[in-house]
Amino acid sequence: MGGVQPADHHSPLGGIYRAIFSVISLAAGLALAYGGVQLLTLGGSSYYLLAGVAYIALAVLVFLKHPYTLIVSGVVFAATFVWALCDTPEIGYWALLPRLVVPAILFALNLWAVATFPATPSAVQRGTVFGGLGIVGCLLVTLVEAFFPHGQISNPDASPANPQLAQTGKPEVPEDWEFYGRNAQGTRYAPYTQITPANVSKLKVAWVYHTGRRTHGPGAGVDENTPQQIGNVLYSCTPENLITALEADTGKEIWKFDPKAHTAEHVTCRGVGYYDAAKDTTLTAEEKAADDAAPMCHQRILVSTVDARFIALDAHTGAQCAGFGENGQVDLKKQMGPVEGGKRYHPTSLPVVMGHVAVIGGWVRDIVHGEPSGVVRAYDVRNGSLVWAWDVGDPENTGAPPEDQTYTLETPNVWTIPTYDKELNLVYLPTGNGPPDYWGGDRTVAKEKFGAAVVAVDASTGKTKWVFQTVHHDLWDYDLPSQPVLYDVTNAQGEKIPALIQATKTGHIFVLDRRTGKPVTEVQERKVPTSPTAQGEHLSPTQPFSVGMPTIGADPLTESSMWGVSTFDQLYCRIMFKDSVYEGPFTPPGEKPYIEWPSLLGGMNWGGISIDEARGIMFVNDMRMPLRMTLVNREEAKKYKVSTDEVPGFMGTIRPQVAGPYAGVRIDILQSPLQVPCNTPPFGTMSAIDLHSKKMLWQVPMGTTQDLGPMGIKTHLPVPMGMPTLGGPTSTASGLVFFAGTQDYYLRALDSGTGKEVWRERLPVGAVAAPLIFRSPKTGKEYVVISAGGMSHSPDVGDYIIAYTLPDDAAAK
Repeated sequence: MGGVQPADHHSPLGGIYRAIFSVISLAAGLALAYGGVQLLTLGGSSYYLLAGVAYIALAVLVFLKHPYTLIVSGVVFAATFVWALCDTPEIGYWALLPRLVVPAILFALNLWAVATFPATPSAVQRGTVFGGLGIVGCLLVTLVEAFFPHGQISNPDASPANPQLAQTGKPEVPEDWEFYGRNAQGTRYAPYTQITPANVSKLKVAWVYHTGRRTHGPGAGVDENTPQQIGNVLYSCTPENLITALEADTGKEIWKFDPKAHTAEHVTCRGVGYYDAAKDTTLTAEEKAADDAAPMCHQRILVSTVDARFIALDAHTGAQCAGFGENGQVDLKKQMGPVEGGKRYHPTSLPVVMGHVAVIGGWVRDIVHGEPSGVVRAYDVRNGSLVWAWDVGDPENTGAPPEDQTYTLETPNVWTIPTYDKELNLVYLPTGNGPPDYWGGDRTVAKEKFGAAVVAVDASTGKTKWVFQTVHHDLWDYDLPSQPVLYDVTNAQGEKIPALIQATKTGHIFVLDRRTGKPVTEVQERKVPTSPTAQGEHLSPTQPFSVGMPTIGADPLTESSMWGVSTFDQLYCRIMFKDSVYEGPFTPPGEKPYIEWPSLLGGMNWGGISIDEARGIMFVNDMRMPLRMTLVNREEAKKYKVSTDEVPGFMGTIRPQVAGPYAGVRIDILQSPLQVPCNTPPFGTMSAIDLHSKKMLWQVPMGTTQDLGPMGIKTHLPVPMGMPTLGGPTSTASGLVFFAGTQDYYLRALDSGTGKEVWRERLPVGAVAAPLIFRSPKTGKEYVVISAGGMSHSPDVGDYIIAYTLPDDAAAK
């Protein structure tokens, strides 16, 4: 008698297991080999083809119970491990996950299959069994690690040498949250210290208010509202401009106004404007006396609606101001061109109040030539009369055109929020592009000069003072998405400069001298690809790169940076990448599928930034979702379903873009069959940048897969992968950053010094709005308020405004 025979020598279970493993290994091998051939023919990695052949061979070896199976399987896994380390652009948890988990599972299964071979010695049998269990143990550790954040950046050396906590707000800081970004500068900074990193965990719900917004049906819209706080009253708006005034300490409704505004496109309201005649220093003595004699509307709430009306309400009663326009409202559609009742034009951001004048831009549909005008207009908030119009197609005329004419059609528009500098008497306009978006072979001089730019305009006359363009000849829909923020910074020579900070979809942050438009931090004109070029198109040979500030979420893509939940969908993403045109930033649009990265979704989007004014630290969130796009000519367009819905509702269809030889553009997220983006996580982050050193302090992934996972399914697993974000942050003097715009349904507080999460509270639905933080003038309590109406395109929609505060015994003294 020779060696001891294994226990399952005569057991049929070993044979069944080997057969099952052979089928699994064969299926994996065939899938990898099939995809590997495609990838190799596209010039991609040879690993997948070789791995596929290896797993097919292992299936055969196991089926034949070949004695070399253990050696071959060990070599295959070892080679895969080495390849994974070499192939990964940056070694990290998420990068290695799809490269090693499936091979590790197959290796463990293979080891157990070897243990069933009749000729396997007992010692080897035990080794393979325990080896497989060891791998399973490593996989369990890997699973547990998924519930901890990965990919954080920490750079404490970039922080100021002696950062000082602000104990109180600056004397000139107003108590009211009067503007969209709290103050006129747009910093979204709350100068309060009652809620601190030490006690924030004790926050409790103070009150909940239901706005009564429509939550279903077409045109229900997205709740992006940050309420305004004036004294002890909060003013909020719903996507269809239902306005409510609430008692700040209780959430009790004071009044409600419904303009019955409806439209079919881009339904949202981000806030309202506020005007107080008693505090208006721009009025003459005669004007102030006349206003004092009026019976009502000394304080006004200003509303721009989704069906393109401008309405003034008495802040105390909600009644329309009789002397404003016609019966309390102004028709913004007048002389704008083919607005289709507001479907093709309407404001999507609140009026910006400058003394007794309010500036209003608007969203313009960008599909065909002849779309409505992108004109920006200023109105007297007392009577609704036009003060000036900024029409770049007719720059010498700052008034309305003759009655039988329109403002210049299809000019660059301003759909986000302008910013007013009272001291310089300038209003800063962040522009989009004149339609259509993705082909510009016949663009006018005005479109070329003013598209995707920050434009400074004289607040009294509407005359252009300076222009700084962030993208030349923009064919990527890189319109400026957020409010310019005013904050003084030092230049390279150490001089303090009154600056303007503009976040962009490209991941670049531009810091400009707001007096002249000249860059404060370095901007370089760099060469970018100009081919392949679409028919009849021309491209700018250079683009501005803001190299003096950190760039966020815009590292160039490579085949190796393609990601997937598993080896198989990573392979799919690599094939998609290699089968697309990608020449790096500003890849030219064309008729062959091309990758836009960062995409028109961002980078940074409409939520904007917050600046801790005491420490000089800027906070900004981003999203990272590459798109795979294709210009579709008129003949090819006949094969597609056509939709004019907003992003990302038109994914998988073509969006009409009737320009030159083209009839549309197909836009798809570059994602795997599991509907997971193909780029390596995180897909969204929060970053802190020191405005003294201009360096990144920290960056952390934001959001988990709890409420959105593969195939759009809720996983109920709080994996902090970092999900695409919307909305914006709010910072406090006590060292906190509040944020709610994640794909999971939480309001969070981060330590502003480290990015560490110090509190989070589950919301009934998602929230994309920026938090409001205020101190009640009645009780002295500090409140955190969030408008929670659901994430964009989420099935879970609500109508909540929720306020949090500390218990009486927990507030900092």
